[in-house]
Amino acid sequence: MRRRWRRLATAVLAAGLVSAVPPPAVAGGSLPEVVGPIPGSVPGDPRAPGLADTYPFFSTPDDLAARGYVEEEFYLSGAADGWSLDGSRVAADVPYTTRLVVRRPESPRRFTGTVLVEWQNVTAGYDLDALWEADAITRAGHAWIGVSAQRVGVDHLRGWSPARYGRLDVTGGGAFTADELSYDIFAQAAEAVRKPGRHSPLGGLRARTVLAIGASQSAARMTVYYDRVLPQVRPVFDGYAFVVGSAPSRRGPEPVFQVLSETDVRSARRPPDTDRFRRWEVAGTAHSGHRGQVYRAPIAERDLGGAPSYECDRPPFSRVPMHHVTAAAYHHLVRWVEHGTPPPVAEPLEFEADGVTKRRDSLGLARGGIRLSQVAVPTALNTGDNGGESFCFLFGSHEPFDEETLDRLYPARGRYLGSVRAADHGNVRSGFLLPADARGNWREALASDVGR
Repeated sequence: MRRRWRRLATAVLAAGLVSAVPPPAVAGGSLPEVVGPIPGSVPGDPRAPGLADTYPFFSTPDDLAARGYVEEEFYLSGAADGWSLDGSRVAADVPYTTRLVVRRPESPRRFTGTVLVEWQNVTAGYDLDALWEADAITRAGHAWIGVSAQRVGVDHLRGWSPARYGRLDVTGGGAFTADELSYDIFAQAAEAVRKPGRHSPLGGLRARTVLAIGASQSAARMTVYYDRVLPQVRPVFDGYAFVVGSAPSRRGPEPVFQVLSETDVRSARRPPDTDRFRRWEVAGTAHSGHRGQVYRAPIAERDLGGAPSYECDRPPFSRVPMHHVTAAAYHHLVRWVEHGTPPPVAEPLEFEADGVTKRRDSLGLARGGIRLSQVAVPTALNTGDNGGESFCFLFGSHEPFDEETLDRLYPARGRYLGSVRAADHGNVRSGFLLPADARGNWREALASDVGR
């Protein structure tokens, strides 16, 4: 009877009927249930009483169809175990229902078999797909799945669209409000991805390599999962990427990649690279840079009524493309998992003798680390540091050089263009930059007025 009800619920949702609702979470058993795709798309009204008239929160404005991709949303239900921060099991088989956002190739021919499963970041008080990067992910042919694992994000969803999200719950009816269930919910999302079939969130696609990715606070949650929970449970992820946040201290069998902006590197102390751990530090980049702000501003206007503004000590948002290095890291992580090929080793950022002050050159740019052409051949002072109001320290800074400085650095246009090409080619050879992103940098250099 239960199986028949689930088939019916899935059919109703797929047909787009407004009466469809999330299934009740079912306790017992370890395999989660997936229902969807949930009807509704932009434009719509989050407050509408019918699902088909609503749409997914923070639905991407990227033209996915032009890239051969689709965006779909699903309900994920099951029974999760609860874990404390110290790795103690505090509950078993607690019912939950949450959501998955899926952006994937429409055709199996475009799919690499790699799925990036992101732990949605909730630092702002709502779900944020901090690591969705349309150019890199769709160019590669990977699938991306965002998991709403934490109470803060789910509570916001419930209030934002009661018809769409009103029955979501990741707290066991309020019994576990410290995100004790989040670790198992995140792992069960990966189990659902791995399970092929008509009701898979990947549609007809088959996953080969499933990677866990998380940024900032989400990386911290994943660190607890990897260090303290994972040794006690069956692994479901093939590899892990911890971006602009902490990384595990345990060295397990699954590869771990940590990618940090200049903002996030606070001292000269760092764990050593091993055959299972790699750490990259990127000069001139910010914890939350310009690219992400530009992408999210119109979404925040649409779904939240506007984006926050900040009064920072220096012009905010570094424009050094941290996402270029993250894309290269994913590329290496897949090769690491599938072929056992470890990523290249990168030089760390440099520090003064006190171990906490970053060394800087005469222009104010950080020394050491991965140096993209925007830092190696600078036209502005980009740093990972800032002050002012709360959160400004995360944004870094961007201060374009004046004409006198640019003329001194690049008295001839050929010198500027040649330096950009050399820096990018060096980073491609070293494995820190993908060729497609090097070509994009070259087009931007050609379009600039530097050296004219």
